[in-house]
Amino acid sequence: MMKDRDRILRAAGRILDRNTPTIEREGLEAFVDSFIQRRERYLELTRDHGSPLYVFEPGVLRERAARFIEVFSGRLPEIAVFYAVKSNNYPGVARTLVECGLGLDVSSGLELSMALECGAETIVFSGPGKTGEELEWASKHHDRVTVLVDSFGELAALERVAADAGKTVKAGVRLTTDERGLWRKFGIPLEELPRFLELCRDCSHVLLAGLQFHTSWNLNPENQVRFIARLGEILRRLSPEQRELIEFIDIGGGFWPPQGEWLQDAGTPEGRLRAIIRISTDPEPLSLDHFLLPAAPLEEFADRIGDAVREHLLAQLNCRIYLEPGRWLCNDAMHLLLTVVDKKAEDLVITDGGMNAVGWERFEFDYFPVINLSHPELVERECCLMGSLCTPHDLWGYGYFGRDIQPGDVLLIPTQGAYTYSLRQEFIKPLPKVITLENS
Repeated sequence: MMKDRDRILRAAGRILDRNTPTIEREGLEAFVDSFIQRRERYLELTRDHGSPLYVFEPGVLRERAARFIEVFSGRLPEIAVFYAVKSNNYPGVARTLVECGLGLDVSSGLELSMALECGAETIVFSGPGKTGEELEWASKHHDRVTVLVDSFGELAALERVAADAGKTVKAGVRLTTDERGLWRKFGIPLEELPRFLELCRDCSHVLLAGLQFHTSWNLNPENQVRFIARLGEILRRLSPEQRELIEFIDIGGGFWPPQGEWLQDAGTPEGRLRAIIRISTDPEPLSLDHFLLPAAPLEEFADRIGDAVREHLLAQLNCRIYLEPGRWLCNDAMHLLLTVVDKKAEDLVITDGGMNAVGWERFEFDYFPVINLSHPELVERECCLMGSLCTPHDLWGYGYFGRDIQPGDVLLIPTQGAYTYSLRQEFIKPLPKVITLENS
């Protein structure tokens, strides 16, 4: 026990000595100013539609899609890009990206139905635990859907369903990127790939044509490059006949947006530990310290992944490379507009929108600037900004950019396009409407 305690204390000391970088102030102010310059457009929306509101900007989405395709097309000979619908399942997002030439990556029958309604011609259906009904739906639309099989059991289930329907379904198989812990949930172990391919030869209604893997929360391409090298080792062990089956390799998504991950103190490792071991019962003072986990630019992702793919995969296979970006595409294309409804103290206001709009209490840990469009200024002032839900964790932040804050003021929380709208929930208050803002 003493050894365990000493080891824990040493590890805690190393964490407390860590200094997560802070957000560079000049860059933050430039980011805020880019929205202040468009404040009249956002204020007009609240005058016309009230608040709270989601603001969807399809022009931003189109720009991100064009850039993603351009960058990766310049590094790899033949790619196909599929938007990961789970990152923002607003139908307008999917429709816009389909119009840009992207396919859709879905993870449920619900998302599949929406993808079909949005006119997607190419769809990959991923995710564990697909139901018989979902496999039937995929089989019915076999001309547009590739099923990414998640297990040996799912392969057998898909063969039965496709046989009953008299269809031949194109498929890939998902590969586990980490055989330990919770990520074991996804796909089959890499070492099991040869056996899986052999079983596919006995399936007359499932046409295996590719492989898929996915690593998440990629601030840089290290995990993707590492797994591509592991996959290359397995491919070298396959027979020529097995390698000939592989028409595509889907390297998933998880690309972090270029601004990086912005955090409150409580979102940093050292901040979380300080909160656990804090002795004082006095309330913590408000803080305008903001922290940054930097993300690699998209060009670095494309260069490093492109090099790894050519070295480990394309040297052995003649195949297309699929990519499944979600967060990188949609993060900057949706924002939230709120109105201050009550000022309870100089450092405490209540807004008309709550955490049910984003699905969880993320702003205790994640940082996004709150911009007072009614009294804008490039100065951040301390204030506890709370929502109107009946829970103390209904928090938007600890400060706002503006000269002052009063009831009736309109607040903008920018870049809320990823894993917010999809996670929204019916809890206490109505959900915001979505208003589309073109040519912004």
